[in-house]
Amino acid sequence: MLIESRSIARTADLVEPTLGAAITLIRASHGRVLVSGLGKSGHIARKIAATLSSTGTPAQFVHAGEALHGDSGAATPGDVAILISNSGETVEVCEFANMLTAWGVPIIAMTRDPASPLAFFARVTLDISVDGEADPLGLAPTASAVSTLAVGDALAIALMTLSGFTSEQFGERHPSGALGQKLLGPGSRQVSS
Repeated sequence: MLIESRSIARTADLVEPTLGAAITLIRASHGRVLVSGLGKSGHIARKIAATLSSTGTPAQFVHAGEALHGDSGAATPGDVAILISNSGETVEVCEFANMLTAWGVPIIAMTRDPASPLAFFARVTLDISVDGEADPLGLAPTASAVSTLAVGDALAIALMTLSGFTSEQFGERHPSGALGQKLLGPGSRQVSS
């Protein structure tokens, strides 16, 4: 846990200079935020897309491998993409970046290597590098996954704050479960029109 805490603090320092540019790029888009990655980065990308969507920023997860087999059709000219690859060299992610660039979809890269192939395609690069992974081998995406997730959450929080997203709007998106009951009252399962 100590390694992960230090990694998040280090990532915050590294990402601060470009986080504003990423937020500006997302706010300037007229479509959705496409979030993509592969492997553990793909799992984190799916969570980031879900958080963005539930906090007022329309977003969609696109699996990088599936994007090369037709799911890239989800991209439209008004979209912006967040592509995640810790190394910045994941072939499928870089090929998806190449496709999006050709279609005029701006890219925000999340990678530990600002000189990587993925960063080459990006208008904004968020440096998600960490000092090391938390597992005994120093290989499993542990600290890097947590840091990447923290950057995604920071984006979502900033965007919801800037848009004036309210607790009522949050409740409309969460009509069920404990959050829905807390925000809308017990027994609430219907979304108001």
